Amino acid sequence: MEPTTFALSALMLAALAVMAPRAKRRLELSRAKHASLTGHSKMAKRIAGLLPGYAYDEVRFFGSDGAPAEFQQRRRAGFEKLATLYRERFPKSAALTAQASTGISDLQFTGSYRVPYQYSPYLRQHLKTGSFLQSSSGVTVQDLDGNRFHDLTGSYGVNLFGYDFYKECIAEGARRVAELGPVLGAYHPVLVDNVRRLQRISGLDEVSFHMSGTEAVMQAVRLARYHTRKKYLVRFCGAYHGWWEDVQPGPGNPLPPRETYTLEEMKAETLKVLRTRQDIACVLVNPLQALHPNAAAPGDSSLVDSARRAKFDRAAYTEWLKQLRQVCTERGIVLIFDEIFVGFRLAPGGAQEYFGVQADMVTYGKSLGGGLPVGVVCGRRELMKRFREDRPADICFARGTFNSHPYVMGAMNVFLERLEGDDVKAMYDGVDQRWNDRTARFNERLEAAGVPVRAANIQSIWMVMYEQPSRYNWMLQFYLRAHGLALSWVGTGRLIFSLNYSDADFDAVIDRFVAAAAEMQGDGWWWNDPAQSNRTIRRSLLREMLHERFSS
Repeated sequence: MEPTTFALSALMLAALAVMAPRAKRRLELSRAKHASLTGHSKMAKRIAGLLPGYAYDEVRFFGSDGAPAEFQQRRRAGFEKLATLYRERFPKSAALTAQASTGISDLQFTGSYRVPYQYSPYLRQHLKTGSFLQSSSGVTVQDLDGNRFHDLTGSYGVNLFGYDFYKECIAEGARRVAELGPVLGAYHPVLVDNVRRLQRISGLDEVSFHMSGTEAVMQAVRLARYHTRKKYLVRFCGAYHGWWEDVQPGPGNPLPPRETYTLEEMKAETLKVLRTRQDIACVLVNPLQALHPNAAAPGDSSLVDSARRAKFDRAAYTEWLKQLRQVCTERGIVLIFDEIFVGFRLAPGGAQEYFGVQADMVTYGKSLGGGLPVGVVCGRRELMKRFREDRPADICFARGTFNSHPYVMGAMNVFLERLEGDDVKAMYDGVDQRWNDRTARFNERLEAAGVPVRAANIQSIWMVMYEQPSRYNWMLQFYLRAHGLALSWVGTGRLIFSLNYSDADFDAVIDRFVAAAAEMQGDGWWWNDPAQSNRTIRRSLLREMLHERFSS
């Protein structure tokens, strides 16, 4: 062999020797990703950037699924009836919402994304909704026009024990810290009691206080990276951990994904990645995903068909968490439970108690603040330290002006005290069975009424599903409002009940829900062509988007 040829061969072999392990690791990482776009954030961002913006006119608004003229006319009549009811029943609430939306960017966003974007302009023009409330009592809220609604929003998970409970926490908490007032930097003594109680609840050594759940997650991940000296965090497909860039690598984040791996939950290949890679600092778990593993938080803005599904398998998810715990322990990876949403809802000790798995760090928020904004990190002592004594300039900085605010600490103190009271313990007694029974009763009533709607739950957190293919399931949220049920801006994707719902309260919700669904069905929105399926709907929508994209 000539020297030149030999040298080239040697170089090629050396290159292969270097590239082969990388290719193997890359393949293992790919196998651990979920097949959906949700599992591939880079691709999802690219596709999201290509989607054309367009809106349906009146004809397409009522007939986008090709329904016969008779059904389209029924829809028009039902829509006009609903629009008239909204105008007559909610004038003050709608007027203030319209006025405020010109200056509140968040209101512009939520108002535009209640339904699939093609339908949104026509809907907002003709069906005016309100976003303002003036009072709450028991399990109901009241709008500016005096209408009372059974609350199914749960205030994004904050309202666990009922609004009156949190009013009392805020009032009593303010009384406890009133003499100090809004003094910042120093601490009010109630903080010490809060720390003691959180140590006992979490089973962890130290606590840090922040002003939101997003901040708490940011701090937990930062500390994990600091102490492990590794870059990457692992989050699971579909899981929500706040709006910080590293935990929201797909659409909605203008930056490209950085040191984040989005892997498939409840998958052996994911465990293999955790066992073999050397660059993983921490694994983030949102226990709410147990209701719909690897699926994003459901919202009616993406409800273009009836493919949305959920089923909670407690035993399977418990086993998954135990496997994660074992692998993280073996590999020195920090296991973080993000209990911002489910903390205290599933059990007094949160998801750790409910699933019987101890994390290295836990984040809390929402309900823990007693009705006020808060984020909390609890962790093992060696993970919470923010400096190295042997390297004084090597610190992990995290400070905030309003961290440990006296009024937040006061309301939290009342919340934590009352968590141990007999009245709250009674709400937890048999809570799983109670809400499972209620879900079953709810579904039985819907089935008896002949409407294509069902619900799945993880305790008092529900997701509404649809049993026959349709492009109009998102309309249900507006019928529900007309029947006195308050939903958040994500619509039927997430219903959150407070634990103070009595059987009588819940029966009233069932009656209203069934009546709303029956009315929607009578108005022709759930017309179904036997040849129509979720797949044909998606294909039709894709053709439509391609036409809009390339016809201009």
